Amino acid sequence: MTQSAYRAKLLTFTGDPAQSADAAVYHEDGVVIVEDGHVVASGAWTELANCVEDDASVHDLRDKLIVPGFIDTHIHYPQTDIIASPAAGLLPWLETWTYPTERGFEDQALAEDTARFFVDELLANGTTTALVYCTVHKQSADALFSASEAKNLRMIAGKVLMDRHCPEFLRDTPQTGYDDSAALIGRWHNRGRLMYALTPRFAPTSTEAQLEACQALAKAHPDIFIQSHVAENRDEVKWVRKLFPRQRSYVDVYDHYGLLRRRAVYGHCIWLDDEDRRRMAQTGAVAAHCPTSNLFLGSGLFDFEKASEAAMRVTLATDVGGGTSFSMLQTMNEAHKVARMGGHHLTATRMFWLATAGAAEALDLGETIGTLAPKSEADFVVLDLQATPLLARRTARARSLEELLFALAVLGDDRTVYETYAAGECVHRRGERAALPAVL
Repeated sequence: MTQSAYRAKLLTFTGDPAQSADAAVYHEDGVVIVEDGHVVASGAWTELANCVEDDASVHDLRDKLIVPGFIDTHIHYPQTDIIASPAAGLLPWLETWTYPTERGFEDQALAEDTARFFVDELLANGTTTALVYCTVHKQSADALFSASEAKNLRMIAGKVLMDRHCPEFLRDTPQTGYDDSAALIGRWHNRGRLMYALTPRFAPTSTEAQLEACQALAKAHPDIFIQSHVAENRDEVKWVRKLFPRQRSYVDVYDHYGLLRRRAVYGHCIWLDDEDRRRMAQTGAVAAHCPTSNLFLGSGLFDFEKASEAAMRVTLATDVGGGTSFSMLQTMNEAHKVARMGGHHLTATRMFWLATAGAAEALDLGETIGTLAPKSEADFVVLDLQATPLLARRTARARSLEELLFALAVLGDDRTVYETYAAGECVHRRGERAALPAVL
């Protein structure tokens, strides 16, 4: 196949910047060489120019920055249309907005239309991989996977499981939930670049019988992902204590049913104790930090210091629609502020790592996505340092990589994303997305 080369400023990672001063690899004049959907080589232009074949397609992007594609580890595609909806807190928000909206996804056409828009919105924000919640309806997962497959994306998703404490119109059973999930795993897991996530919504909406069914599925499919919510809100934590009095904590509920393991990703993880964090670290489970959602719903502040002390795996996530932006840059912005409120300084370099290589590593996909390393899948984003007059003025004055990345994290958004590539193909170019009529 024809080789493509992208000459630009480059940022990639070899490790956690909090652990190593050399973990961030930056080239002022670099190149990414791509062939057959994978990175052939990346590094300084002066060292790799001779590796660019004579008939290669060369893209001159020297005024822009290429970074690995962003990875959003917790997001709800059916909530796209209720982003920015007011509520007094998490549980009222679910009752007022989420459940009535998700009811509509029994309509295949609505699911397909929303899935296409959702995928396009991710790509417009530079997100090339996401862990996605669908609805309780099996066809909602089919729609999301189909839309992702059409763009050849590395995407992870699952049908929600709920068999109590939710409206009857969204309720499945332990058996139907098991059967639907098993069928979806068989249809979509490891099909192309797609992967499946077993998705009990959160412990209060699943009976013990349904959690036992999840345990059986997880045991039968050790390489699938698991995603749910934990300890987001104090009222929710109290509710779980009443529902599961025999378990030590909210985290312990999932642990009891064998749902804490590698590739298990839990949204929020705010109201944890030291033993919860220790156990998550011990099992390899991941905390998906959702700062815009936690601030919007008043849920609380994620504790970076205690997470670091426990060596708990942490990633960043938007949590749309409780979250207020699809942009991982804006998510970084709010994550920095949440960390500061807890007395922790979260550097921009580490935030970019958390949203790329750090997330890939936490998901056991470190050799597949998240970097620009040779043989990795060629998912990357071209960021425009001059996307707005203010951003251009600020980045022109940056005297270090940290200062440059901090400006992008604080001032950047979807306007900053010039192009997005998945498996070496351009799947988004700013200004070329078709305008869609509003649905009334």
